[in-house]
Amino acid sequence: MTTPVPAEERGRLVISGHAVARITAHAAREVDAVGGAAGRVLGLALGSEDADRPVQADAEVDGGRVRLAARLSVTYPASVARTTERARAHLRDRVGELTGLDVTRVDITVTALHPPAPSSRRVS
Repeated sequence: MTTPVPAEERGRLVISGHAVARITAHAAREVDAVGGAAGRVLGLALGSEDADRPVQADAEVDGGRVRLAARLSVTYPASVARTTERARAHLRDRVGELTGLDVTRVDITVTALHPPAPSSRRVS
């Protein structure tokens, strides 16, 4: 019969910044009026700033704390200020919930405004 090992002696779980960044990018798309952004190299967009692209995200994990940065677009006519505040709050809560990390900072850069998606209504 084996004796249970206390949790503190079993090892530790480390969540990489890359994993947290992917969770951040996915969670950002859960917010209404948020779209994706083109990847960037040296500050220049790689491709177009289409709304259906993934959100670009970075995460810096330091122990049990994490700082997030997201680059995204907003669908016009949604308020950029209200949309980014909703996104910031959602990312803080959702990333914290999914990773168990304390989200200490969320920086958001809006790279583009997009018109609303065309309606799929048909006129008879």
